[in-house]
Formats: sequence, structure tokens, C-alpha cells
Amino acid sequence: MLDEIRALITTHARGDLRTRVPGLLVSRVETSEPHHSLAEPLLVVLAQGGKRLLLGDQVHEYRAGQYLLVSTDLPVTGHFLGATPSTPSLGLGLALRPAAIAPLLLEAPPGRWSRTPPASPIATGDAGPELLDAAVRLLRLLDHPADAPVLAPLIEREILWRLLTGPHGGLVRQIGLADSGLAHVGRAIRWIRDNYAEPMRIDELARLTGMSPSALHRHFRAVTAMSPLQFQKRIRLQEARSLLLADAGDVAGVGHLVGYDSPSQFNREYRRLFGAPPGADAARLRAATAPAAQLP
Repeated sequence: MLDEIRALITTHARGDLRTRVPGLLVSRVETSEPHHSLAEPLLVVLAQGGKRLLLGDQVHEYRAGQYLLVSTDLPVTGHFLGATPSTPSLGLGLALRPAAIAPLLLEAPPGRWSRTPPASPIATGDAGPELLDAAVRLLRLLDHPADAPVLAPLIEREILWRLLTGPHGGLVRQIGLADSGLAHVGRAIRWIRDNYAEPMRIDELARLTGMSPSALHRHFRAVTAMSPLQFQKRIRLQEARSLLLADAGDVAGVGHLVGYDSPSQFNREYRRLFGAPPGADAARLRAATAPAAQLP
């Protein structure tokens, strides 16, 4: 089945991750350069190559025939292992939608789902034959777009059921639970993403999530491997990098736009994350070949 998955991804990967099937993403990457991204709730099945992903001090690695689960929005750093133009990394992704997961939680008998909170918002595992078979059928719909509106939701439901009944079902379950600890932290994450340039007041953020400040810190770090302030800093710097690609000459202005009052602090923290000062990093990225769209 992996051979067919590789062939379908090779046919349909066009630089943009999105496809004509809603929620289905395909990726072909030909470089091992590290990249920084904001991962959203997603299933990734790798068909060729391997990838190492860093979240704080956590390291997650997965290879062909394995999958990655991401349960909430997270700023991650990763690189593909040995990807080249002749041996690219090939993968597919499926957005994990709470609205699609929640109804499935009512289908199983009581006690089917583990109540133990997942240790990490990211998990990896082996993609079994049932999961790969469903993934192949979803990819085939790219060649039959007229069938997709009817069949894609059915295959999505099958894939979600396989995940929910698999070894990391607790992680997927939390995505569908509006009252889960993940959902409370998710409210804080969304606020930071939408207001990253604003000063953060932990007391107000805690009230938004319905937790005490100490509980917010504890649960936020458990989910993201970062404190809220570290998370905000990562979002600010990734947004600054995107803005500098358009105008590398206004470094101080970009720093101010993303929330930095001190240009020296902005330069220092940018260099610490990306390995070069803002202007030099942006110039290097613009001079390089346009980066391929990448799955986490």
C-alpha cells in the first residue's frame, strides 16, 4: 500500500499542501533544511523518508509507514532525514476536526476511552494496514473529484475511528471534548495566536481559560512544553520571519509590529531561534529556492 500512496502523492503534490479533498494535504519535500512552523491538529502519515520534530525539549521521530498525531496548535521545529530531489520525503495529512471527532465519542460503549490525560500533545506510531488502506482510498479520490463530496466524509470517519480505537486514542479523544484539559489550554493558545503582539497578562489569560494562574502554567506547559510567555515569543518570532521575507529592510519596524519595544532584544531573540540576525536570515531565505510546503 505504501507504493500506491507514494505514487499518488508524487502525482498530486504541487507545492501547496491543500488538495481538492477538504482536509486532505499532500507533501513532497526535497531538502533536509530545518524549518519552523505552527502545527495544527493533524494526522500525518509518512510514505517515504523520515522526520525529526522538536517541541521544547521533546524529540519525536517518525519514518515511512508510521504516523504523527498533533492534538493542538504548536510551534515546532523539524527537519526531514536525508530528503533530496532524487529521494524526497512524501507524506499525507488529514486535519483533525473536533466536529468530526465528537460524534464518534458517542458510538462506543461506556469505558471504551481511557480517562488518563496524554503525556504529550504529540504522538507517533506504526500505521497499521487498516489505517493505510483508508489513507489510500482517500488519496484515490483526488483522481475522482466527483466522488469526493460523498465518499471523503465516510473515509475521514473511518480514519478517525481507527485512531480513536488505537494506542493514542486518548489524544484524539481530547480534541473532540469541549470540556477537556486540552480544550481549556486551546483557548489560551488561540488567544495568544490572535493577540501575539499585545502584552500578556497571565491573570487575564487564566480567567479566559477558567483556570488559576498556577494551573494555567502547569497545564499549558504539559500541552506545549513551553510557558505561555515562551509560546508567545515563538509565535512573535515566526510571524516576524514571515513579514521580513516581504521587507527585510525594516527590521526595527517588523520587530515593533510583532510586539517588541526593544530592537536589540528582538535581534537577540531572533538570532537565538533562527541562527542569524533578522535581515541576514530573510535575505538568505529569499535567495534560496522557494521552500516547499511541509507537513509537521
